[in-house]
Amino acid sequence: MAAVCAVFYSLLVHLFFLAIATENITSYNSSTTISPDQNSTLNFTEADTSTEPTQFESTTPTSTSSRTEPPEPELPDDPLPMSGHLLQPTTSVAEVCPCDENRDICDMNCCCDRECGLEVALFTDCSVHTVRGSEKLCNREVASYSLATTIDGFSELQSSVQNEKNYDTFCIYSHNRGNGLSHPPPALPTDRNFDLLFEKFSSFTFSSERSQTSAVEPQTSSGHQYGDIMSTSVGNDQRDIFYLPSSGITMDCVDTNPAAFLHKQSSRCSRRVDLLQDCEHLAALRMDTYTSIQIYSDKTTNAVPLPVDVASIVLQSLEGTQTEVQFSEGENLLPVLVSPGLCANVVLEVVYNVKYNPAGKIVNVAASLVLGFVRDAPMPFEQAFEITFSPEDGPEVVVQFSGNPGYVVGMPLVSGYKTTEGLSRSLNPKDTLSLLQSSVDQDCLRGPQVRSPILFGQDSVTGCTLRLSDATNCTLISQVLLDILRGPNLPHFVASFGNSPLEKLLDWVAVKRTFNPQDAQGCGIPLSLHLEIEWTKYGTLVNPQAQIVSVKEVIQTNSSQLALLSGGSSILPVQTSVAFISVSAPASPGYRAMPTIDAKLPFDFFFPFV
Repeated sequence: MAAVCAVFYSLLVHLFFLAIATENITSYNSSTTISPDQNSTLNFTEADTSTEPTQFESTTPTSTSSRTEPPEPELPDDPLPMSGHLLQPTTSVAEVCPCDENRDICDMNCCCDRECGLEVALFTDCSVHTVRGSEKLCNREVASYSLATTIDGFSELQSSVQNEKNYDTFCIYSHNRGNGLSHPPPALPTDRNFDLLFEKFSSFTFSSERSQTSAVEPQTSSGHQYGDIMSTSVGNDQRDIFYLPSSGITMDCVDTNPAAFLHKQSSRCSRRVDLLQDCEHLAALRMDTYTSIQIYSDKTTNAVPLPVDVASIVLQSLEGTQTEVQFSEGENLLPVLVSPGLCANVVLEVVYNVKYNPAGKIVNVAASLVLGFVRDAPMPFEQAFEITFSPEDGPEVVVQFSGNPGYVVGMPLVSGYKTTEGLSRSLNPKDTLSLLQSSVDQDCLRGPQVRSPILFGQDSVTGCTLRLSDATNCTLISQVLLDILRGPNLPHFVASFGNSPLEKLLDWVAVKRTFNPQDAQGCGIPLSLHLEIEWTKYGTLVNPQAQIVSVKEVIQTNSSQLALLSGGSSILPVQTSVAFISVSAPASPGYRAMPTIDAKLPFDFFFPFV
């Protein structure tokens, strides 16, 4: 019996040590950390998430003939970013702590360690004082940590996160890559994954030239949906994308901007031309370039190509007057070189109107054009393009809103004017709060001032150049420049929601204006107009709506520059800007109170026991 117990005990000991050895092998993970220097400042640009744990080879001897080849690199697990899907946002610097070396344990003098609580009172200094974002960004976050001494002699943590501006010309305004400004290493092609890589990347082209091949493949769904790219016919049953020119990084026209279904677009861009060579040959100046196309009614293979109907043609003179001309079907007004420095019948503006039915099929496309003269000058001339959508049998929309009910990003603000009868607003959605539209060599006091409406949620900075030929009346110049900055038909109120009715006065926010030229001491010339628009999220937590709560006008003047501007010896920039500031409070879920019982018993309920 003693022998059996001894054998059983030795077996248990052997199994116990075997389990401990197995656990140590499987849970071993090699890692290396570098402790930052004392009083250091770290620039956090991107996290290296591609580092794999160290793999240990087996110590079992193998023969040379049975040695296996190293494994081939596999494809990355993360899918490629698809069009229309944003990547994960970048990591906040407040969540980055380079000195946090031990998990679930407070590191001494590591002020950004989230595990440190009461231990902070014993800290002598912060090992990391500042954590900065990427130096390539125009606005990067800076997290600062410091220690203060209480009256008892203990340390107290003080932390803050602020924005730091980068004034580099080529800084990045915003990016949304989760791994910073780097790209994951590409997969190496092998004989096993070559077909998969070829199918994944063969549909992408890296050429800037427009191909006349089939750029849009027909789909099985019938009608268009919101945001679908419309297609045109290029002959031989091939399709191309319906493009609407717009400005790119500069004001120069980019002819490869696709037009999306039910997405109203309007743009202005500039073209530089040599009239002797381009007047009668450049396609962008010709009327038939925008009217001789055929747009498919839907996305199916048997879709019907619809020609573009010419609704109206307006001729614009050299002085700017416009006259509608009568034209017959099939007539085409081509550009003509009237003189070596003047070209006539050049397309200055194109407006498309697309009608559709409830099934999402396009039933009609009409174009309205403005033709005019272009002079041979070193400055480029400007073209305007717009596309609108309207239902086939639906009523004409008299008043256009910018949301239902909350504002939609990219829609113009709804503004109104105060009259004796109440509030009124213009039927034109562009007749609202606006800013100066920057153009090449735009003088503040000369020529027509081009303006663009303020779009909700889009910050903007524009301006003009102020030149004075000689010393003039300062008060007169100040008032004229103020009217140019504010624009014509100055609105008094802005709707708090995108569909606020005029009869509900409480749904309209008054524009706060505190500047008065008469109150300025001396000569105060307005050099900048800034609009601060505060908005908040209103409604349920599931579907909040954007609501404007305040509109404030801030005007800055400068009276010391007037003497420098006399005689045309100096040039001063004048700018207009708008900023949307979110004042939304953090959402918190609400809970209903527990139900209570409010019941009254008869006085003799417990009779005869009581």
